[in-house]
Amino acid sequence: MKKLIILLAALPLSACIRFGAEPPPSLLTLTSAAAVPVGQNRSSGNAPTITIMVPSTPQELAVARVPVRSTDTSITYVKDALWVEPPARLFARLLSDTLTSRTGHVVLSGRQSNIDPGAQLSGELRNFGFDAATSEAIVTFDGALLRKDAGAFEKRRFEARVPVTAIDAANAGVALNQAANQVAGEVADWVGR
Repeated sequence: MKKLIILLAALPLSACIRFGAEPPPSLLTLTSAAAVPVGQNRSSGNAPTITIMVPSTPQELAVARVPVRSTDTSITYVKDALWVEPPARLFARLLSDTLTSRTGHVVLSGRQSNIDPGAQLSGELRNFGFDAATSEAIVTFDGALLRKDAGAFEKRRFEARVPVTAIDAANAGVALNQAANQVAGEVADWVGR
């Protein structure tokens, strides 16, 4: 009887206890606008190769949240907008698909590149969020390209801005996906020349 009373007393409390935050209705990801054909064989024997490194990021992008620059010195995050994985990894995968589709390069993983890395693309993802003052999604990538058999790096900054009607979870994924695809296309043109 005593155990039953304790159990009944604890039951209302269990509804008040929560372990962690409530998850958002959905998670954000990136989708490449440049489709990679399914089932097509590619060989590093007859196509140029490239290794794409996951870009470095400032701390504001090293999380799953979507940053908003409120002023030059303050950052907030979009409510209920979370990436499925860190933006740098999503962007590297988007670059991989875009370069494969648009340039014909065979994109190698880090382990595969130990044999013949070909060209190497690295860089820093500087912006991957919103600017509250201009109501734009902004993607800025500082690319560093070491072409195969080149003795020096080429560096170039790429940026895309997409206007949004509201800075919220509903617009975050669409606008940042569009901006990221625009940057990836420009990077592919740069690598492919």
